[in-house]
Amino acid sequence: MGKKLNWWALVATLTATLLLGGFGCGEQGKVDQGRVIAFDKDKSTVTLINDVKHDAANPDYSGAPVTFALPTDPAERGEDPKPGLRMKLDTKTREIVIYDPAAKAMKKITYTLIDQKENVGKNSPLVVEKKFPIVDKDKKAITVYSGRQKLLVTFSVPEEYMALPASTWEAGDEVRVYYKEPGKALRFMNITRTDIFKK
Repeated sequence: MGKKLNWWALVATLTATLLLGGFGCGEQGKVDQGRVIAFDKDKSTVTLINDVKHDAANPDYSGAPVTFALPTDPAERGEDPKPGLRMKLDTKTREIVIYDPAAKAMKKITYTLIDQKENVGKNSPLVVEKKFPIVDKDKKAITVYSGRQKLLVTFSVPEEYMALPASTWEAGDEVRVYYKEPGKALRFMNITRTDIFKK
């Protein structure tokens, strides 16, 4: 695992250098990183929304959807990703940004706050062994957890959105794809499900 992670760190560094014009000519691979909105296990394809800022602390998932065929070699492929349509949870404006597959565009939904807990770590009893999002149609309440933001938020949305699938409110796994040919991944890493401290 250590070698693979070091390789990915090298790829990220080389890509950044290339983007900054550090190297001259030569065919180099590219790296895309973003949030998964669709995964077809049978066809072995993944579709993601790129983080256009390339900022892990403050990502901006607003790029166009990109679909990749995953590597056939298991050694070049990380864990299968979990898809989701939630791109942003903004507690200041009380808005959730989702990707709408039917419209093929981002959609902002204003929510009414019911409850919010901050600094909730992934090992907190509030979230351990619980599957999010939790959709309570009787109470018209949706509870989501953001591990990156350490937020546990319960809110309500306009009635027309309550019938949407639970995956609408779920943040898909963050993944990284290395490729040379568009649409064909040479290496695939599921960042969300990779323990960088595991030996």
